[in-house]
Amino acid sequence: MIFMASQTPLPPPTGPVNRPADDDGGSVVAERKTQKTKPPQMYQVVMLNDDYTPMEFVVVVIQEFFNKDRETATQIMLKIHLDGKGICGVYSRDVAATKVQQVQEAARQAGHPLQCLSEPVE
Repeated sequence: MIFMASQTPLPPPTGPVNRPADDDGGSVVAERKTQKTKPPQMYQVVMLNDDYTPMEFVVVVIQEFFNKDRETATQIMLKIHLDGKGICGVYSRDVAATKVQQVQEAARQAGHPLQCLSEPVE
C-alpha cells in the first residue's frame, strides 16, 4: 500500500540571519594559548633476585613477556643475579602492571618465588 501526502510539505521556517557587528577597533580579543600536554609517566618493570628460581626460567620469562632475544635476556638475568635486581623494560603504567602480573602468574604456576614490580622512571 502506498500512502501519499494530501499536501506538499512546507519548507522549514528560517530565522533571521544574525550578522556580526562591525568592529570599531576598540574590541579586546583574548589570544588562544596552545596547551602542551606532558607525555605519560613511564614505569620500569624490575625483576628481583632470589636464591630459588632457576636462571633458565628467568631467561625464558624475559624472552616471553618482554620480547627480548636470548642473549639480551641472559644479560638481564645476570644483572638480576649479580646486582639483586634488573630492569626488564620501560612501559606506560597499565602495560607495566600487566607485565608484572603476567610474570608473577607464570612464576606461581611454575612453583617459583620470582618477584617482579614496577616503579616510576625518574
